[in-house]
Amino acid sequence: MSAKKENKEMYDVAIIGAGIVGLAGAIYARRMNLKTIVFGNERGGTLAKTHIVENYPGFISLSGLELTDKILEHAKYYKPNIIMKDVIDIKKDEGRFKILTNNDSYYAKTILFATGSKYKELNVKGEKEFKNKGVHYCAVCDGPLYKGGKTAVVVGGGDSAAKEALFLSEFFKEVHILTRTTLKPEPINLERIKQNKKIHVHKNTEIKEIKGDKFVNEIILTKSINNSKSMKIDAIFVEIGHIPLSNLAIKLGVKVNDKKEIIITRETKTNIPGIYAAGDVGDLKFKQAITGVGESVSAIYSIYEDLQKDEIALSWNLRILN
Repeated sequence: MSAKKENKEMYDVAIIGAGIVGLAGAIYARRMNLKTIVFGNERGGTLAKTHIVENYPGFISLSGLELTDKILEHAKYYKPNIIMKDVIDIKKDEGRFKILTNNDSYYAKTILFATGSKYKELNVKGEKEFKNKGVHYCAVCDGPLYKGGKTAVVVGGGDSAAKEALFLSEFFKEVHILTRTTLKPEPINLERIKQNKKIHVHKNTEIKEIKGDKFVNEIILTKSINNSKSMKIDAIFVEIGHIPLSNLAIKLGVKVNDKKEIIITRETKTNIPGIYAAGDVGDLKFKQAITGVGESVSAIYSIYEDLQKDEIALSWNLRILN
């Protein structure tokens, strides 16, 4: 096993997360002449898996991957150091931060967490057994595999679930949305659901068990549909929310709320000096790509100001010593 390579070079900011939130931060960091390094093993994060984005200013309609690629191209223009690897640990080290990947270590004065979130699971019988064998968490990734399929089920009651169902209606003869309470998407998507004859909404209905042989073929419900609590299906797509990827921050002593979202100030600062957060990993209530990007830009400005204060303080301390 090869030893870790230690990079002694000091960065002003290490951005953890290479989705559009992290990349937007990198653009502003470089424009402010901050030495910047970005970490992330997945191009674009969860947004890259979104079928259609229609609410990002400047683009009437494009895929999440297209938007990600445009922002990545923009970020690369300013030449931050982008490391396509997972960060496995971050440690405080004599007034700086040591960032560890599997093979290397890096140093930075500040950290911006833009780690986003991961998909929530149903935690019902059969889910783990049939994961990627009919149980999926990304319609854009896996929906096209079922072209010509008969029945898909989408679990969830928010806007993401509605958009997943609309996308899946292109590949399945019928799509059933199961909601724990009611369906509450954006009004424009609710109207699209109503007009789509392939899509059927079932309120107050949940999955109790997932069954199949080699692949999913049946679900057991908590409420009858067409006089039966059993439904024959081809695939399930789960869209019930996300879990913030905040474990690295928690290990550093960063405060989180009961959802494990990082608690941040208006300036995106955390309770730990030198650590900031933006996007879905933070505790902002309304989570959108555009709001995450705005938070990231604010974080970089906070970092820039704080580093400037540190430089001034250091300068005064040196004068006193001399």
